[in-house]
Amino acid sequence: MKRFGISGETIYGISIPEVRSLAKETGLNHELAIGLWKSDVHEARILASMIDDPRLVTPGQMEEWVRDFDSWDLCDQCCGNLFDKTEFAYAKAREWSTRKAEFEKRAGFALMAELAVHDKKTGDKEFLKFLAIIQKKGGGDDRNFVKKAVNWALRQIGKRNSQLNVAAVAVALRLLEKNDLPAAKWIATDALRELRSDSVQKKLKRKARTS
Repeated sequence: MKRFGISGETIYGISIPEVRSLAKETGLNHELAIGLWKSDVHEARILASMIDDPRLVTPGQMEEWVRDFDSWDLCDQCCGNLFDKTEFAYAKAREWSTRKAEFEKRAGFALMAELAVHDKKTGDKEFLKFLAIIQKKGGGDDRNFVKKAVNWALRQIGKRNSQLNVAAVAVALRLLEKNDLPAAKWIATDALRELRSDSVQKKLKRKARTS
């Protein structure tokens, strides 16, 4: 786990499939989720993100939890299991993307990526706002867990539909122009490789025909 950048105060080494199985048995339980989070146990906190009720999550709770993030997997699990299903998700994604703390900033961009994948109803307007943030703020942070999240968000937004694909490619090209910023160059080059690929373009065309 250390080799993959996963850390925490107390870790038992329980696999994610085992945690998901436990979450299915438990069902939604907001109070239990709060208690599990307070345990400071890595896997217990991931379980908390799986069983909490997004309807009961408050902005205060989201702030408390994001400040406790100490690894990329805890960050991503919370964003993908819980935070992206709350009514505050879009506002927090924008807000956290400006933070200085590594995993808080990663959470902002990870939340953008998760919303791009899971939220099928929201229109392009919100994701264009995310692309504007990526263009303005996303290319200047060399920290590994931040730049990978920026890249992830850019790619997932660009795979939602053909219009956002064009917009995401344009953002990547603008980032690529910042040759003095290594993070921007890596984010853009890697994203363009996928966004312009034949497989992605074919999927987008099929989606456009069926929509």
